[in-house]
Amino acid sequence: MNLLVPYYEHPADRPAEWDALVAAAPRLYGVVLNPASGPGDAPDPAFAAVAARLRAAGVRLLGYADTDYGRRPHADVVRDLLRHRDWYGTDGAFLDQVAADPGPLAHYRRLAVAARAAGAATLVLNHGTPPHPAYAPLADLPVTFEGPWETYRARDPEPPGADPHCHLVYAAPPDARVTAPVRCAVPGDGAHPWGTLPHALEHRS
Repeated sequence: MNLLVPYYEHPADRPAEWDALVAAAPRLYGVVLNPASGPGDAPDPAFAAVAARLRAAGVRLLGYADTDYGRRPHADVVRDLLRHRDWYGTDGAFLDQVAADPGPLAHYRRLAVAARAAGAATLVLNHGTPPHPAYAPLADLPVTFEGPWETYRARDPEPPGADPHCHLVYAAPPDARVTAPVRCAVPGDGAHPWGTLPHALEHRS
């Protein structure tokens, strides 16, 4: 259970890929649901259906909410999380564009409390880079790298025995070795890399 998959494609457009995610349930840490850069303005029946299938397969569902590095209002983020819970049955939250410096820490403490109150048994904070240590108590899983493979190869690796963390790598070759305990490496690149499945789950037609 080491794959965290942010797959941002509509089930009606990519049904085979969503089938592959359901089939891979035992290998998944979780799937990030992101119908419309968040839950959208109304429930999407196709996403509701695939969410039900993933839940039935035992997959952890994480509702996507952008935090804009602490600039997005608390109430807007919480509204997104409640909609994910009520419309898609999510049992976790994936907060994106999370600050890494300690300045907005109080804001994120409040968001973490609100996410738990909204039913998030699992909270993932996507810093995209190693955050200040004060963030550690807030999340079950921090994303400490998000970026292209060439940048990942050149980074300073985290020390052995580091707390659980996740690396999200795009523009990755099939043999890319991602060392984090939880990870995802996809071939996609450009403005929408998370419209491709990780190499380990690529659908073969």
